[in-house]
Amino acid sequence: MMRIPIYQIDAFTAKTFGGNPAAVCPLPAWIDDRLMQSIAAESNLAETAFIVPEGGGYRIRWFTPTDEVDLCGHATLASAHVVFAHLRPAATVVTFESLSGPLHVAKKDGKIALDFPARPAVPCDPTALAAALREAPVEALKAQAYLALYATEDDVRALAPDMQALAALDAYGVIVTAPGKDVDFVSRFFAPKVGIPEDPVTGSAHSTLALYWANRLGKTVLRARQVSARVGELWCEMKGDRVIITGHTSPYLEGFIEL
Repeated sequence: MMRIPIYQIDAFTAKTFGGNPAAVCPLPAWIDDRLMQSIAAESNLAETAFIVPEGGGYRIRWFTPTDEVDLCGHATLASAHVVFAHLRPAATVVTFESLSGPLHVAKKDGKIALDFPARPAVPCDPTALAAALREAPVEALKAQAYLALYATEDDVRALAPDMQALAALDAYGVIVTAPGKDVDFVSRFFAPKVGIPEDPVTGSAHSTLALYWANRLGKTVLRARQVSARVGELWCEMKGDRVIITGHTSPYLEGFIEL
């Protein structure tokens, strides 16, 4: 019998049942890709992360219930929580090697800070995006995901997209954003193409969001909120072509998968 440790951590929140839940499975060595995908489907969370020791840190891979992805913020935050709380309690920094390069993570003032690559967005044709979102954005851009800009926070909160149409777009997901009422900006994120109709809190989206809003607002330090039903709080800082994305974590459960 194979026994795999599993932890479930709520990321980008200080309160259990908020933020975005991620499963984290530390492994001594890689198991079959199909088995990792099956575990992610069984977990049925937006992301399940698998980490294996490599060099002085870990290699990390992320799976939605249906697909492996090349970057995930909340499951990296959750994985760092597991490293700092369980695997290496004396550590204050850890590096995860990933499909998006090395990701440096550090404890910071009671929170965890991710050092992620910035992902700039460029203008694009809004036609199909507007139809899928059912409300035309003020501006439409595209990086790895689409970025749709709206005038107000209330506009973002009120969106009820056509998920089938979103899944047919030529990007894995869609970020929607607007100025916030009491934060610099708010957002939501939809990714039905990879099995996530709406992601509660999306760290990787802030690789695009932070860069956009830093340029628009003329500031490098920003406060953000993802206004899903679970709500997520994020602090972002631009540093050249990197963005520091910081948040709280709240542990929910730990146990073993038996196969």
